[in-house]
Amino acid sequence: MPIVRIELFPGRSADLKAEIAREFTEALERVAGIKPEATTVVFVEIPPHDWVVAGKPLGSPLGSPAAGG
Repeated sequence: MPIVRIELFPGRSADLKAEIAREFTEALERVAGIKPEATTVVFVEIPPHDWVVAGKPLGSPLGSPAAGG
């Protein structure tokens, strides 16, 4: 049973997340032959100030992110 964990900035709509989950589920079925009911997709929303790349935060609680995620 695959578990797909997707970490991203907050702000995506429920409809968009459902579409993303559907696409991952369909890809696993098409490529690996995994039945859709066996696939779990989990979204983890992480604030930009908690994302650090190359030692630099992508954003701060008071400002907007320097890069999208």
